[in-house]
Amino acid sequence: MLNFILSLFIGTNLWYGAILGSTGQGGDRDRLSQELDTLHALGMNNLRVLVGAEGAEGFATKISPTLLLAPGVYNDTLLDGLDYLLAQLDKRGMQAVLYLNNAWEWSGGYEQYHSWATGIAPMVPAEVGYPLYMQTAGRFLTNDSAVALFDQHVRRILTRTNRYTHRRYVDDPAIYAWEIANEPRAFGEENKRAFVAWITHEAQFIKSIDSTHLLTTGSEGIWGCEMDADLCREIHAIPQIDYMTCHIWPYNWGWLRDSTDQWIDNVQAYVEQHDSISRLINKPFVIEEFGFPRDQMALAPGTAKTGRDRFYQLLVDDLRSGKYPYLRGLNCWGWGGFAVPQHRYWQTGDDYCGDPAQEDQGLNSVFINDSSTICILSSGIITVQ
Repeated sequence: MLNFILSLFIGTNLWYGAILGSTGQGGDRDRLSQELDTLHALGMNNLRVLVGAEGAEGFATKISPTLLLAPGVYNDTLLDGLDYLLAQLDKRGMQAVLYLNNAWEWSGGYEQYHSWATGIAPMVPAEVGYPLYMQTAGRFLTNDSAVALFDQHVRRILTRTNRYTHRRYVDDPAIYAWEIANEPRAFGEENKRAFVAWITHEAQFIKSIDSTHLLTTGSEGIWGCEMDADLCREIHAIPQIDYMTCHIWPYNWGWLRDSTDQWIDNVQAYVEQHDSISRLINKPFVIEEFGFPRDQMALAPGTAKTGRDRFYQLLVDDLRSGKYPYLRGLNCWGWGGFAVPQHRYWQTGDDYCGDPAQEDQGLNSVFINDSSTICILSSGIITVQ
């Protein structure tokens, strides 16, 4: 018997939701209303959202504007945008999974906290390459000062009161769950124990402030745990973690390198592995990121996406069929909606897409005119639980 049952859902990633909700740079409340109304009509009521980016702006591979400019120094306009987003979600009966940190550079995350604690400039993968970035990003996990700066941020966000609804965040029904980070990783065999210790610390810390909402890791699953299924099980078995997450990226993970359908077997095996772990720890799991490029790596909205639709249909069928009873939800990556990409890589003033600044704009985004994909997602909604 599951510790608790999550209602089945299909949603999406709208990492830029709080930016759209602001009245400053990047803000567009009319577009936010349009996107939320559309998603609500499709039944996609669970949205995974970044609380906010950290650190300096002006990097080509980093989203802008940033919420946390320096330790304790906030862009109040973006805090207001987060309040506004949550108020609009509540108005529509929608909910957000809010992630508080990021292992990757596109929002600051690990490297920014480490930089603040040490004075060492953050590693930028576009300059040094991802192999070196991944060798060094784990420094955050073993730096007590960097972790303390992150804890300070966590406390500030979780103890906030919404200016529009006058609800404390800890009481807000528009918050479905908190996530410790987007794709938290150990970044090296030598960091595994520090990684477990950090996830344990954050889980206990967050639950000490907010025992009402669900809490999860934001992990890719086994792929984000040094390919160690036992490590994946261990971090999700932490008592304060309420459900397991996993992500699936067939192209990014090299599963599409040949012309066969082996990638489908890989996807199914990955889902089965996480269903098995969920059974062991008796907790549900959610595939909260899954993405697939358009045919021939095209970027324009509405272009062919045969492989993506096949992939999406596979996961929707897995959810609908009950084949994996511990699988309770899907969040596709990511919602581009009514955005019109202006450049291959995001520039200040461009529409926000599902693809963050370091990625080709449109590569993994689901736009409003991607009708076949939207049909798959909306037909997968299960209304009777």
